[in-house]
Amino acid sequence: MKKTERFLAEEADKKQLRGLLGQFATGVTVVTTTGQDGRKVGMTANSFTSVSLEPPLILWNIAKTATNLDDFRECEHFAINILNEQQEQTANHFAKSAADKFNSVDQVEDVLGIPVLSDALATLVCKNYQWVEAGDHYIILGQIEHCSMNVGKPLLFHNGKYHQAQLHPVHLEQCA
Repeated sequence: MKKTERFLAEEADKKQLRGLLGQFATGVTVVTTTGQDGRKVGMTANSFTSVSLEPPLILWNIAKTATNLDDFRECEHFAINILNEQQEQTANHFAKSAADKFNSVDQVEDVLGIPVLSDALATLVCKNYQWVEAGDHYIILGQIEHCSMNVGKPLLFHNGKYHQAQLHPVHLEQCA
């Protein structure tokens, strides 16, 4: 593996930092809620991780400039929809600005008053638990109250592109 460049984080520009941080592969989620006005709200996020099993907590991040920041800040519940490898179009759809992102989306159910993507790999409906200010984002902690899971593989995001998961060759040899 070739190292391309070294730099101090304090001297790096946003493009360099984005490239550096993009080397960490993540899953892709669509976070959904119901706004104060009853609208279905959703956005793509790859800043999701588990935090605790007791109580069951997860976290995700939202930019302070996000269009639907107030909807997520004021909601009682939100859902993390973990996308499967076939949902690249869904990820792109919810990443764009639009007045009603659910208008052209099939496979939407209501769980605890929150719209969820029923064809997602997994869905976690969470109580809005805690917000932490962190630079130009907020870290949102959610306590899992309802979950569902489908069989499949995750959609991955690495270096600015979507990828599909494959079993590592070491495990293929063990299965033979």
